[in-house]
Parts: sequence; structure tokens; C-alpha cells
Amino acid sequence: MAFKNRKQPEKRDDSFKSEIMHRFKTQPLLFIGTVLVLVIVIVAFVVVPAIVPEARGSEDLIFGYYNRVPIKYVPNNYFANVQQSLFQNYMPEADDPNYMYAFLQVWREAFEETVVYVGIQDEMKSAGFIVPEDVVDREMAGLSYFQENGRFSPTKYRAMDNTTRMNLWRQVQESVVVQTYLWDMASLKTTSNEASFIASMASPKRSFDVAFFPFNSYPDSEMISYAQANPANFRVTRLSRISITSGERDARRVLETVRSGATTFEEAARASSQDWAAERGGDIGMMLAFELEYEILDTQDRERVINLSRGEISDVVATSSGWSFYRAEEASQPPDVYDLVQLERIRSYIMGNMRGRVEDWLLAEAERFSATARETGFSEAAEAANINTNSFGPISLNYGDSVLFSSVSSSGINELSGAGQNQFFWRTAFSTPVNTIAEPLVVGDYVIVLLPLEEVEEDEDELEFIKSYYSYYVSSSTENSYRTYFLQNDKLDDRFQEMFWKIWDPSYFYSF
Repeated sequence: MAFKNRKQPEKRDDSFKSEIMHRFKTQPLLFIGTVLVLVIVIVAFVVVPAIVPEARGSEDLIFGYYNRVPIKYVPNNYFANVQQSLFQNYMPEADDPNYMYAFLQVWREAFEETVVYVGIQDEMKSAGFIVPEDVVDREMAGLSYFQENGRFSPTKYRAMDNTTRMNLWRQVQESVVVQTYLWDMASLKTTSNEASFIASMASPKRSFDVAFFPFNSYPDSEMISYAQANPANFRVTRLSRISITSGERDARRVLETVRSGATTFEEAARASSQDWAAERGGDIGMMLAFELEYEILDTQDRERVINLSRGEISDVVATSSGWSFYRAEEASQPPDVYDLVQLERIRSYIMGNMRGRVEDWLLAEAERFSATARETGFSEAAEAANINTNSFGPISLNYGDSVLFSSVSSSGINELSGAGQNQFFWRTAFSTPVNTIAEPLVVGDYVIVLLPLEEVEEDEDELEFIKSYYSYYVSSSTENSYRTYFLQNDKLDDRFQEMFWKIWDPSYFYSF
């Protein structure tokens, strides 16, 4: 099942330990994991009643393929048993407002467990692994079906029809293959020296003040200045468009009917255009020159459209979606930088295409703040300039936000989202001397200035705690890795959504 988002307190107390324990307990490999339990489910054939779909006629319920092997729902197969087990354990009452979501999640989880199950078999087959028949026979003999007074009963074994017995034998064989893979993965060893080395990374820990300079604070005056210096990118025109996706010849045929007067532009748009503006008679409204770059591929074609006179119709031009021709509702003109709609579009262009310009301006602002802060103090300079600040820590140098250590993400400061994966953030945070204002740096959509306040060593109890749970952490990471490998593998052809909504009409969920 999906992992819960981790939220750690700033100090490593009992709640932090509880959080890590929760993490480990939700990892399947640590406590006879989900997949392994479900393997046991299939071996034991524990089938519970649940709402299940019916195949339509002879149609197979195939939710996808892994390396061309179908992920198929068949009564009593692995997919079906997992789905029914999850249904019994996790589905709320039918009148619960989350019923539909839970229903979908149960099916999706069963599908993903089956993908992993099939993927493991595929991987073991590629490695040349074959389960000896006598091993499968021993597993078969231990099944509850064939037990009498605690011993294997040949009479019960022979009483099962051959087809059922062979199907069961093959499923036991598959489960042994999967169990072998899982036990091998779970048996990876870690040394005490490795655990000690990892634990030592918890020190030192630092606390910080931080000031924020958001990208969205880039002032309108700078936008206006750029637009006035580069007017060609922001020329304004109002256009109507007829788009044809079936080919250039068809587009020219429609254009000729308009030019000949056989039909009006609006009528042709409603009858023939193949885009969202058709029902509006082709009207696409105000366009800035740069916005047409994403639509009209050729520069010369784009310039001809922008420069159309009022009422003039263009030739057919190639576009990103096919072929189009345009009519100018107004002649192009320079941007009105005091029009809020146009200014917002100019801002969108600069943020998307001129990010370096915004960064440079914010870095310069941050440098000025830093210079003032060195003279008057960090908090005083921030208050005087109305700059947002915050505090966080103590944290260790935890690149990647490992669950074993205190992390920057646990601070709950949204502006620092992504800092845990930013190498420049960590380099600056731990190379700048304590009580020294750091050089500004870019983190996501902010320029930030850090002030390291103090540096402390992690206490021995916490180091021992990390050492104790490091092996479990490795097992957890291993499981995450192999599950990701199978669920994101190019061999997977995921058709879950298509099949799910094909067999379950959405109105079904509202019938309770």
C-alpha cells in the first residue's frame, strides 16, 4: 500500500522514533512483508468472498502485460486472491463517502502486487532458476488440503481431480520461485562497521535562520522594462483560426470556399475547423507574438500571420497540430504594458524563458540584504526590508532526506521544498562558518540567504538508535528498489484504467 508522507519534528525525540518504527512496519520485507504474505495467501488458497466482475462473454479480463505475459483476473488465480483479500481487509462500508476511492485502490493494489509477482518470475526465469520438482512436491504435501490428523493423506491427494491438482502444483511452483527471490533480497547483510559509519553521518547538526526572495516578487517595473526593450516578442494581435488536421489539401479546400465567398469564415469554422475555437466561429482572441511560436512552426509564416491587416486572411500554414489559416480581427500593435492581462502574459514569458534574468535580479537583491544584515543584524535587516524569514534545525547533512536522520523537509517550511535534494544548498549550509551570513543561492522558486546559528553533535542514544535500525532501513530500501524496478519497467504494458472502467460502470459506485 502507499507509504504515508513523513513528517519529523525538529528534535529527535520519541515521536521521531515512532515515525521510523511506523516506516519500518509498513515495509513489507521487514515484518513478513505484503508480497510475502500474499504469496502465502495463494499457496494456502485462502479465498474470501468479495464483489468481483464477470467476464463479458468470452472476453478475458486482462489489465496489462509484463514482458507479454498477461496480468489477467481469473477466479482463484493470484490476482483474484490478492484482490479479494485486500477487499475483505480494507474496504469500508458501502455508504462510506470514500467507498469508490477505496474500491479503485484495492483493485489497483492487487494489480501492482500481481505485476511484481509476475515480474519476479520473469527475472528468475531470465537468470535460469528452476525449482526442483521434489521441492514443489514437498510444498504440495504440506498444504492443508492434503492433511489428516497432522499428516499427509495420500487418499485426499488422490481425491483431487488431476486438472485442479496440476493447477495447484504450478501455482505452488510459482510461489516457491517468488519466495526464493524475496528471501534472497531480504537476506542482504550489513556489517556493524557499515552501520557505525552511517550513524556517524548524523553529526554535526546545525540550526539556521533563513531569508526568502521569491521569484514571484520580481517587480512589474522589470517586466515592463524588458517588454519595452523587446517589443517584437510581445506584439498584440486578435485572430480567428480554422484548423484542419486531415491534411494540407483539405485545409486549402476550406480556404478556397472562404475566399470565393461560398461561405463565411465563421460558417466554415463551425462546419470544418477541428479545434476548440470552432464553435466560436474560429475566434481565438488576443495573442501575443511569442504565444504563436508554440503553434506556427516556421518563423516566416508566423511573421506573416502577425503582420496581417485587419480582415486579411492568411495562406495555409503548418502548425503543431496540422494545418491552419488565420484572419486578423485587428492589425498587430505594440503591447500595452499597463494592461493587466497583457502584463501577466509577459510575466509568464519571462518566468518561462528568461529565468536567468529573474535569478540575477533576485540574487542582487539578496546580496544587498546580506550586506545590510552584516552591519545591522539578520533579523533587523529582514524587518527593515519587509523580507520573510524562518528558522529550522537542528539538522545533519542529510542529502536526499534519508529517514534515518533529521531532514530539512521535516521543518515544514514550504519555501525549502526540494532543498533536501539540492547539493548547493547542503554545500552552502555546512561550509559557511557558524554565525556567518552565507552567499545567496537558488532553491526552487526562491533565492535564499542562510545564517548558520549553532553546530552540535548528535547524542549517543540517537547514534545507537540509527545503528540498531540501519539493517531494517537497508531492507526497506531494497524492497522499494525492486518494486520500482518492476512497476516502472519498460516490459510493463499497464492497461489497468482502461480495463477497470470497462468492467465497472461508474454509475455502479452510486447505486449503494
